[in-house]
Parts: sequence; C-alpha cells; structure tokens
Amino acid sequence: MSAAFDALPVPTLDAAFDVTVHLGEAENHGATSAGLRRVVPILAGRVRGEVEAEILPGGADWQLIRPDGTIEVEARYSARTTDGSLLLLHASGLRTGAPDVLERLRRGEDVDPAEYTFRTTVRVEAAARNLAHLQRALFLASARRSADAVRYRAYRVG
Repeated sequence: MSAAFDALPVPTLDAAFDVTVHLGEAENHGATSAGLRRVVPILAGRVRGEVEAEILPGGADWQLIRPDGTIEVEARYSARTTDGSLLLLHASGLRTGAPDVLERLRRGEDVDPAEYTFRTTVRVEAAARNLAHLQRALFLASARRSADAVRYRAYRVG
C-alpha cells in the first residue's frame, strides 16, 4: 500500500431504490463464440425509493454462462415514473456461487441469497430534468434471484 493512495476518499454506499423485475422463460441460444448464451425477457416490475416507476415489458437480460457456472448479467429495461417520465436502467454484473447452489438456482428453487453472490452495477438514463441526479450517480446493487423474478437494492456510491 502506498501513502499516495491513502489520501483517496473511501466510497460510501447509501440505499437509493429497490427493484423487482418479473422475468419470462429463458431463451437458450446455446454455445456461441462468446460462450453459453441465454436471453431472459423482462416482462414487468417496480422501482421504489428515490424514484417510483413501473418497469415496462420489452427489456431483457443477456446472460453469458461461464464454464464454472458463473453468470455474467447484462440487463437493459425501461420504466415509466409516476409522472410519466421514462427511465432506461442498465444492470451489469455477476451471479456466482458453489456449483450445487447455482444448480438449485437454475432449477428455480428459492435459495437464500447468503448462499451465493449476485452483484451488479446499475446506471440510469433519463431525459427528465428532475431525474438528472440519477444519471450522475453510479449504483451498486445486491440482488436475489427467484424462479420468476430478480429483486435488488441499489446503493448510490458516494
């Protein structure tokens, strides 16, 4: 460790919003040049907290499954706020754990989130001026997967 780096501020995390995303049936694309590819449609959901919004159908989670079972998550979806403004949410991260735990998740079992790691970064785009603060922030989320949904709490990184 270097003293030059000790002066850097330590990031903080403040709870910002909770998200529930309802998912459709996974589309297995098979082994592509990038790896085992799966696309999971996003059907609906809700955002609550700093912003209140309904998640719109039409988004998806493009997943890449690594040989060790770790899933690279790349989700993009839209939401409409209570005043009609549109948001684009982009979540990118990893879900990983012991092989038996990942298999239970794959089968749709309810697995305690303490048994695996599911973390994403979340970025938000919005045209509405009253939502501009969301675009100037980076969010880190801790997530949980169930058979037909993903739930996460997004923390503003300060």
